[in-house]
Amino acid sequence: MAQCIHRSAEEVLGVSRGGGGGKSGAWWWNEEVRQKVKEKQKPYPNLSSCTSEEEKGVVEATYKVAKKLAKKAVAIAKNNAYERLYQRLETNEGEKDVFRLTRAGEKKARDLGCVRCIKDEDGKVLVEETEIKETWRSYFARLFNGENEYPLRAESGVREGHLNISEGGRISKEEVKEALRKMKSGKAVGPDLILVEV
Repeated sequence: MAQCIHRSAEEVLGVSRGGGGGKSGAWWWNEEVRQKVKEKQKPYPNLSSCTSEEEKGVVEATYKVAKKLAKKAVAIAKNNAYERLYQRLETNEGEKDVFRLTRAGEKKARDLGCVRCIKDEDGKVLVEETEIKETWRSYFARLFNGENEYPLRAESGVREGHLNISEGGRISKEEVKEALRKMKSGKAVGPDLILVEV
């Protein structure tokens, strides 16, 4: 079954080669840097095809010189690009760009696991934040106000209107106090995100 799904997905969607495809510092990349990097890459494949040590030494020396020149061109291009960026940031327009970049980074860093939509009681999908909040509010209001209490059964040893504590009825104040006394301060919060100190 899994192979069939994979095969169908490959036929419909295709297969990517992987990788981003772009340079990580593409915003400061310029023509001079591109040319120097190409010059650096030219002698590298010849290293493996060299037969004699002399030839290999010449190709290595050529590669090292080209590599040093490419490194220098990258450093100069980066330095110039950052200098322009810093000058721009000192203007009002640059200040707006900082806030825009910060908002974009914050959006990118948001947890993808957070709920973006839920279904209401009728099964309708809700995507508006106000509708989602209202649905959760009404759900917890019903939950905490006793509308969802389970009926007490006679076979559990509980008479109608009375709770039998020995059969695991309501939790007493003393039990809560004892449990809180045993808890240690300064520990990480649990699933309820409430500190023990609270």
